[in-house]
Amino acid sequence: MTLQAIRYNRGSLEILDQLLLPHETHFFAINDTTDGWSAIKKMQVRGAPAIAIVGCLSLAVELTKTEVGSVSELQKLVERKLDYLITSRPTASNMAEAACRIKALMENVAKGEGKVYTPQEATLVIIKECESMMEKDIDINKRLGKFGAEHILEHNAKPQVNIMTHCNTGSLATAGYGTALGVIRYLHENNKLGHVYCTETRPYNQGARLTAYELLHEKIKASLICDSAAAACLKVKNVDAVIVGADRVTANGDTANKIGTCQIAIAAKYHNVPFYVACPLTTFDPSTQSGEDIVIEERPHSEITFIKGIKIAADIDCWNPGFDVTPAELITGGIITEFGVFKANEIKEKLQLLGKS
Repeated sequence: MTLQAIRYNRGSLEILDQLLLPHETHFFAINDTTDGWSAIKKMQVRGAPAIAIVGCLSLAVELTKTEVGSVSELQKLVERKLDYLITSRPTASNMAEAACRIKALMENVAKGEGKVYTPQEATLVIIKECESMMEKDIDINKRLGKFGAEHILEHNAKPQVNIMTHCNTGSLATAGYGTALGVIRYLHENNKLGHVYCTETRPYNQGARLTAYELLHEKIKASLICDSAAAACLKVKNVDAVIVGADRVTANGDTANKIGTCQIAIAAKYHNVPFYVACPLTTFDPSTQSGEDIVIEERPHSEITFIKGIKIAADIDCWNPGFDVTPAELITGGIITEFGVFKANEIKEKLQLLGKS
């Protein structure tokens, strides 16, 4: 049974506190967008798709408890709340993409083209749009997982493949299936997976705490490795592909992902191991031209110097970027999407041909 990190019924949202995993499974309520913003900022929920889903569902919950006097008043409220949610984690693009889409829907509703909405009817339209994101995300990830697995197998003669992954990209980072971990899950379901190597992913240890937890839950053969062991693992453990997620993909195919991703991509290229990025189309940001234009979030120094409240470092200044940028030329396997696998430097062109950007 796939792990569930988001529980939603209209007017009620609970999320799994990922800061407590793997030692404690605790769900807590999100009552409004302030709660949603806080949970995203604190990384109680993380992963670009999950951030957007929780952010928008927090808006849906708040709207069920809010009365507005007019559609224009609703529009101002929705736009203000969405702009606020975007500020919680600025590097990831999925929340911004969702906000843009919901604002456009709200604008059409406000114009009343084809139908004049009451404030209550307009509110319900926005709530339903937010709610639809859960089911859509699972469907997208399953399609993505199939495309990615088939592409890897087509380019590998082995009956079972060994995969390396970084950070957490599974059920805990999405609505319930996974992006990079979704590819791994598909390989496992079809008896095509040999072994998985997941990094600890310092300083927040999403690999050690979350990916390892998911792999054990799914009974997938796996080993946890230190971040600093990635290059050595690629050399001696017969890794057939590296698959990671993404928080933003720019027009030229550069990709922002959890800090440490770029150095694995460099090592993978040196060892001739295909490096893949797996993400839904909502992660693609054609308005950002290259990785140089991505705002990289910097996290508190305490994330490096403390673990579970225990100080582990000397009193020294820290630099703690949450993400790094992997240049398109290092994404040698391609970018795996729900529409297929594309070369990183061709993704904008390919998606335009498909009418998807």
